[in-house]
Amino acid sequence: MANGGIIGPVQNPVTYTVTSTTQSFTASGTFTSQTGQQVATVLVVAGGAGSGAGGGGAGGLILTPGCYPVSSTVPVTIGAGGGSAGSPATNRCGTDSSFGTLVAKGGGGTAGQGCNVAGTPGGSGGGGAAGSQPGGTATQPTQPGNSGTYGFGNTGGAGNGSAGNNTAVGGGGGGAGGVGSAGANASGGNGGPGKDVTPTFGAAPQPFYGPTSGVYGGGGGGGLFGCTPYGGGSAGPGGGGSGGKNPSTVPARSATANTGGGAGGAWPVGGNGGSGIVLVKTAPTSGVLAPGVWSINDAFNYKKAGTWTSGSPFSVDYLVVAGGGGGGYTCGGYSGGGGGAGGYRTSFPGGCKLTLISGTSYPITVGGGGAASTTPGSNGSSGSPSIFSTITSTGGGLGGQYANPSPASAPGVNDSSGWPGGSGGGSGQTGGGSPSGANANGGAGTPGQGNSGGGGTSPAISGAGGGGASAAGGSVATGSTAGNGGVGSPNSISGSAVFYSGGGGGGTHPAGAPVAPTNGLGGNGGGGRGAAGPIGAAVSGTTNTGGGGGGSSEGVSPRLAGSGGSGIVITRVPGSTDVTVSPGTNIVTTLPAPAGGCKVATFTVSGNLTVAGY
Repeated sequence: MANGGIIGPVQNPVTYTVTSTTQSFTASGTFTSQTGQQVATVLVVAGGAGSGAGGGGAGGLILTPGCYPVSSTVPVTIGAGGGSAGSPATNRCGTDSSFGTLVAKGGGGTAGQGCNVAGTPGGSGGGGAAGSQPGGTATQPTQPGNSGTYGFGNTGGAGNGSAGNNTAVGGGGGGAGGVGSAGANASGGNGGPGKDVTPTFGAAPQPFYGPTSGVYGGGGGGGLFGCTPYGGGSAGPGGGGSGGKNPSTVPARSATANTGGGAGGAWPVGGNGGSGIVLVKTAPTSGVLAPGVWSINDAFNYKKAGTWTSGSPFSVDYLVVAGGGGGGYTCGGYSGGGGGAGGYRTSFPGGCKLTLISGTSYPITVGGGGAASTTPGSNGSSGSPSIFSTITSTGGGLGGQYANPSPASAPGVNDSSGWPGGSGGGSGQTGGGSPSGANANGGAGTPGQGNSGGGGTSPAISGAGGGGASAAGGSVATGSTAGNGGVGSPNSISGSAVFYSGGGGGGTHPAGAPVAPTNGLGGNGGGGRGAAGPIGAAVSGTTNTGGGGGGSSEGVSPRLAGSGGSGIVITRVPGSTDVTVSPGTNIVTTLPAPAGGCKVATFTVSGNLTVAGY
C-alpha cells in the first residue's frame, strides 16, 4: 500500500489488557513478563540451614514493594536447604536464592553437640551449640541495594552448656520474622518466627502458598542432649523444624520444602533445611502498542483518534505528605492533645520509585490540615489525605479533647484519647475526664507513614504530643509538663533537606499546678506548639509540611487549639522529561549539579502533573 513513501504491512495498533497474576517458582527457571508489564512485587526466600546441636537459621527473605523492574526476562534461582548434622559443617548452611539482582542469603548453620562454637551467620543466623555459645548473626538486612533495604533476617539464639545433669541444649535458629530464643534449662531454644506475606499476596489459602499458608522463613528449634524429661525447642512458624532429644526416639525434624525454614537441632542425626521459593505478583495493566512500520500520516490519524500507542514509561521519585491533624480543645477543663502529623511516604533517596507514562496527565491531591476545635463541645478534625498516582498518605489524627463526657472522642472511645491517622493525635488531659480518672491513649499511627500520639496517665492535667513521622508523641503523667510533638523526617528531594510531618505539642494547665506550666513543643517538621497560660496560644502546624496543630489550654482566652498544616506533594523526574504543572501556584524547578539537572515539581495545592508525549 502507499503510505507516504514507507513500505510496511497493513495493520492497526494493538490494544492489550493484562490481569494481575502471581507466579510461583519452586525450582530455578526464568520469569517472562507479559506485554506492558513493567514492575512487580517480588518475594525471594533462600534455602534454610540444616541443623547440628542448635536449630538451623532460616533463609534470608526479601519482600519488595510493587516496583521491581520486570520488563524483560528475569533469571530465577531457588536455593537448596542445608544438610543435616551428619554432613560437614560447611554444608549445613542453606544456599542463596535470587531473582535478577535480588539475592536472598542462605540460612546460617550450626555446629554439632560437643562442638563448643557459635552459630553460623546467614540470612538468619543458626542457633548456638553447647557452652553458652551465641547464635549466628543475620546477614540479609545488611546486603547491598534492595536486597538489604527490603531484606529480613534475625539472629539465632545462644546455646546453654550449664543446664545441669550432664545436659546441653542448643539455641533456636533465627527466623525472617524474629530472633531464635536461647536454650534454657528445660528445653532447646525455640526457632524464630517466619514472616507473614498474606497482606501482600492475599489471604490464605492460595494455590501458590503451600502448607505454611503464606508464612515463610521459620527458624529451627534447638536440640537437647542429656538425661532430662524435657525436649527440643519448638519450630518457628513458617516451615521451621522442631528440635529433637538425644538419647531419645524423638529425632530432629527437617524443615518444610520451599519455605526457607531452618531444621530442628539434634545430635548425631539432625534435620535438613527447607529449600527456597520465589513469588512474583504483577499488577493489572492495559495500553496500546504499534509494532511495525508506520507513515507519518497514519501515526497522526491514529493519534488524533486516541488509538495510538501508549507513551514510554519512566521512573519518578516522590514525596507525599498528608495534612496534619488539628489540636485538641479543652472544653470546661484543662488542656488538649497535640494533633498528629500527616502521613509521610517517600521513595527518596534509594526507595521504590513510581512508573509513569509519557503523554499522560496525573491528578495530584494535596491534603488540607485538620481544623481546630474552636468552641466548647465542637469537633475539630483530622487532616485530609494527599494522593499521587497509587500513593496515598493518610491525614494526621485529631488531638484528644478534655470534656466530661467528651463529645469529640475518637470513634468507639469515650475518653480523652487521640484520634488515629498517618500519625496519631496525642491524648487530652485525663484528670476528671470521662470515665472519671481513666487513662487515655494516643491515637495509632499508620504503619509505614507515621507514629502514635502520646498517651496520658490519670490524673494528668496536660495534653500529650501528637505523633510525628520519625517518633511517637510525648506522653504525660501528673504535673503540668505537656508532651512534645513527635519529630518529623528530613527529605532532600527538592534539592535541600527539609523536615516534614512533625507532631503538634500538647497544651498545659496554667494555674494551681505545683510548678510553672510547660507547654509541649511542636515536633521538628512543622508541628505547632501547645498552649499555656503565661506562654501564649496554641500554634497551628506550618503550611505545606503536614505538621500537627498544638493543643489548647484553659488559661488562654479564647481557648483555641492550633489547626493542622496542609500537606505537600513533590515529584523528581529525569532532566530530559518535559513536565508541566497546574494551577500556577505549583512550580517546576531544575536542580543544578550534582543532581544531574533533575526536574522537581512541587505541589502546594491540588492540581495536575502533565508529562509530554514522545
